[in-house]
Amino acid sequence: MIIRKTAAELQKMRRSGLLVWQILHELEKMAGEGVSTLDLEVAAERMMKDAGARPAFKGYYVPAAGDTFRFVLCTSVNDEIVHGMPSAKRILKKGDIVSIDTGVQLDGYYGDSATTVAIGEVSETTRKLMRVTQESLELGIQQTKAGNRLFDICGTVEKHVLANGFSVVREYVGHGIGTQLHEEPQVPNYVERKNENPRLKEGMVLAIEPMVNAGKPDTRVLKDKWTAVTKDGSYSAHFEHCVAVTSNGPWVLTRP
Repeated sequence: MIIRKTAAELQKMRRSGLLVWQILHELEKMAGEGVSTLDLEVAAERMMKDAGARPAFKGYYVPAAGDTFRFVLCTSVNDEIVHGMPSAKRILKKGDIVSIDTGVQLDGYYGDSATTVAIGEVSETTRKLMRVTQESLELGIQQTKAGNRLFDICGTVEKHVLANGFSVVREYVGHGIGTQLHEEPQVPNYVERKNENPRLKEGMVLAIEPMVNAGKPDTRVLKDKWTAVTKDGSYSAHFEHCVAVTSNGPWVLTRP
C-alpha cells in the first residue's frame, strides 16, 4: 500500500531531509586523498548524534545478508555500486570516486539521500558517468508530479543513461519513504512492464536513486554479503533524493 503524507508529515520529512543534506554536504568537503571511509563514518555519526537523530541504516536488518548493517553510511568506492561498508583500511586516493549514501530518522520520519564524490582528478569517462547519473536524477525529479505515472520517472532515467552509453543497475531500486525507510512503491531506474505502474498523487514521497555503471549492468555481491559491485569492474555512480508529489510540482525534501 502506498502511504500518502499530509502537509504536516511532509514538514517533518523536510526536517529529516535537510539534516541528511547537511551531513552529506559536510562529508563532500571532507572526502579527499588520504581520508578513510571510516573517517567519513565517524564524522557522520557524530553529526547525527548532535542533531538528536537516529541513523536509518545502522541496525537495519536485510534478509539477503542475514544480518543487520553496522554503519550509518554506505561508502561505495569505484566499482562498488551500493552498500559498501566504511573501513579504516579503505583510504581514498586520487582518481577514486566514492558514493556516500545515508539516512536519518527525526521525529518518526525518515530522510535518505546519496551523492558521488570525485577524489582529485578523475578520467573524462568517469566525469561523464557522474554527470549523466546526476542529470538522470534531475530528469526523474521533473517527472515526479501528480497525474504522471511511476514509469514516467523510471523511463526518463533509463532513456538518458542509455543515450549516453552507460547502463542502469537493475537489482537495486529506489523506494517510497516515510515512517519506514522503505515503503511502497519500488522505484526502478528502468521500465519493465510486469512492474507496477501507479499514478502519482499528492502526498506520495519517493526516494529516486539512479545507480549507473560505466560498463555493463551486471552485478555481484562480495563475500561480506553486503557490498554490491559491477561484474566487469567498471566504475559506478549513485545519486539520490527524496521527492514529494505536491500541487505545486516536485518538492525535493533532501536539499535546501
